[in-house]
Amino acid sequence: MQNAEMEGTLLRLCKTNYIGSLKGMVNKMKQISEHTLNWIKKGHLTKIVIYVILILVSYQFIYPFMRMISLSLMSSRDIMDPSVTWIPRGASFSNLRVAILTLDLERTLIGSLWFSSVLAICQTVVSAMTGFAFARFEFPGKRFFFIMVLLSFIIPAPVVIIPRMMMFVNLQEAVGTQMIGTPIPQILMTLSGQGIYSAILILISYNFTRMIPRSLDEAAAIDGASPFQIFVHIILRLSISPILVIFLFSFVWNWNESFLTATFLRDNLPLMPGRLAAFDNLFASYGQTSGAAVSPEFRLNEAFRMSGTLIAIMPLLILYLFVQRQFIRGIENAGITGE
Repeated sequence: MQNAEMEGTLLRLCKTNYIGSLKGMVNKMKQISEHTLNWIKKGHLTKIVIYVILILVSYQFIYPFMRMISLSLMSSRDIMDPSVTWIPRGASFSNLRVAILTLDLERTLIGSLWFSSVLAICQTVVSAMTGFAFARFEFPGKRFFFIMVLLSFIIPAPVVIIPRMMMFVNLQEAVGTQMIGTPIPQILMTLSGQGIYSAILILISYNFTRMIPRSLDEAAAIDGASPFQIFVHIILRLSISPILVIFLFSFVWNWNESFLTATFLRDNLPLMPGRLAAFDNLFASYGQTSGAAVSPEFRLNEAFRMSGTLIAIMPLLILYLFVQRQFIRGIENAGITGE
């Protein structure tokens, strides 16, 4: 009897302790779940997800640039050494010096800056005026022409390159002035609203002009201002940031463009994309003329290629560093953030 009573007492104690421990675990789980729910409600989980996505996206952009810098500083031995991945053992700027001489940087940089700036200025003026016209005026065929602007962005440039070439060849014969092999065709296309991605730039100008109250136009018109004066003294003065965005987009696109340039301008003006595309041949020519080709270490490799690529994009990076605040403000004001 005593043994049975002791066993029953032990069983009751074990059951009580087990039930108590279960209740404690349940309470802890409730506290953890409540804390987690409060944490999620405060937006911490959303922030973590956003930061993870931003880090992953940033890595996709930063990794190639950092890899480019690392390779441009490596020697030929570092390139061949599998143990060297990021930090070169014999870091040197000789690759950059060779790339500068190979690209003929002085002439190429001046030509690229001049060509891209002229096209960007023309494209900015035309885009601003076209966007103002679509936003402020009603005229027959407005919807049709607006659709044509959108179609000009959708239709690839190679599809219409032959009609454009024929048009400029006929125009060249009619006026007796050399056009093919000069910047004239691209300048004329830009002035007619057919520059590189002009449709996007026109839409930026159109969208921002619509945000400006019409009451300002009406007040100026009552004071006797003409549409051109309204555009110059009101629209442009309120559109400095979007105008800067349009100019920068146009400058970068024209700087990197190679298809139309190779078709119309060809090799008559040294430009950075064309010289970079022909880097292998230029490198071989430089090696023969300078006598460096006899050196066993003077062989074309990724270090020289990456040095040339880094030099080609440096002007754009420097330009962005100087105008990044105005550029970001202009994107927000122009309403192209997707909001």
